[in-house]
Amino acid sequence: MNKSNFLINTILDKSNVAIFCILGMMIGFLCSPAVSSISVFLFGFNAIRDVHPRKWIAQKWWLLGLIWVICYAVTWFWSEDKGYWGVRLQVKLPFLLLPLAFGFLPKFTPKQIQFITVSIAPILLSGVYYSISFLIDDFNYYLAEYKYSHLIPTPVRGDHIRFSLSIALYIVWSFYAFQHLQTKAVKWFVGLCIGLLFIYLHVLAAKSGLISIYIFLGCWSIYLTFSYKKIVGLVTISFIICTLFFAVKFIPTLSSRLDTVRTNLSVLKNGDKSGNYGDVGRLMSYDIAFKLIKEHPLKGVGTGDMLAQMKKGYDQYYPQVVEENRLLPHNQFLIVGIGCGIPVMIYFVFWCLYPLLSIRKNRESFYFFSVWLILFIQLLIEPVLEVQYGVFVFLFFLLLQWHTLPQKSSSCPKATN
Repeated sequence: MNKSNFLINTILDKSNVAIFCILGMMIGFLCSPAVSSISVFLFGFNAIRDVHPRKWIAQKWWLLGLIWVICYAVTWFWSEDKGYWGVRLQVKLPFLLLPLAFGFLPKFTPKQIQFITVSIAPILLSGVYYSISFLIDDFNYYLAEYKYSHLIPTPVRGDHIRFSLSIALYIVWSFYAFQHLQTKAVKWFVGLCIGLLFIYLHVLAAKSGLISIYIFLGCWSIYLTFSYKKIVGLVTISFIICTLFFAVKFIPTLSSRLDTVRTNLSVLKNGDKSGNYGDVGRLMSYDIAFKLIKEHPLKGVGTGDMLAQMKKGYDQYYPQVVEENRLLPHNQFLIVGIGCGIPVMIYFVFWCLYPLLSIRKNRESFYFFSVWLILFIQLLIEPVLEVQYGVFVFLFFLLLQWHTLPQKSSSCPKATN
């Protein structure tokens, strides 16, 4: 084989093509859904292009997810709003491809892990720069907006929940990848990027991002305590507490955001049912969701009619809530229960827990569990899998971290050369 053919084959290697697609997915995630969708398709095609379909069924989590998506699709027969049903189903399409693609993707080498880590950092930092520029241009205006839970603009079409979550999950990935970074210069660069992203999460003050990063830091401190010395874990916990204290004290946006949370708690105690306060509104949506599930326990109302039935529930139980505050419950499990019924909701819980079967006593499993826990908690507080960006963040970061596990068993995506 001559040098030119060797170079071409190296460039077109599955792993190298996958890395190119990963960068395309991340760039598209920030600024272009079309680029993201094309990159996801190319990523999937690259991974399964030479794999016989008979081998697909060996990917158990993909197969279980396929069944869950089919359950969503079947509700077409008792959904009146076929258009809304189509939208709900369309955002689930990555479940048919990404788990399968990661399952047949060869494991990344340390050099490739370093490249992924170093390449994603500037992509996210460019989004941070875009977001912070608004605060710099008109600090007083945006600080005042935080009193009404209006955060500074972000990429991802202003979806600060998914943007902040992706930053938190990237930080977890960077902690994992740190031992694969091959030079001091690269380690300093990644460490600096982690610091800047960590500070930005506090400036943005999106609850999803902050909850996620502190869940990880809490898990990391426990991991250090049991893996090394107790003093290391205690120092880490003390550092986390001090960081949070000073962040609240010296970052105005975070302080204002915390005041908003206190206001919501006060309103909740006073029994407000206007729906004008986010946290109180969520509790009302949960109440309606439980009532709908009780009324339609076996089949649900149909995924096409979820929003319509929720609005009818508001008419009946909370008529004072204005139209724009009438929402699907911010809980993925309740949404599945409303749309598909209790049996499918129980199956969905099983599907969510299934990845834990792949955990072993090793460093990689700790970071995988941290990502899984962050995303599982997101499912409890957000309708993550009902929006395109939520599906991407959930699948991409979970599967990317899952792919690092050293021992692939039948319970997890099986890497195939």
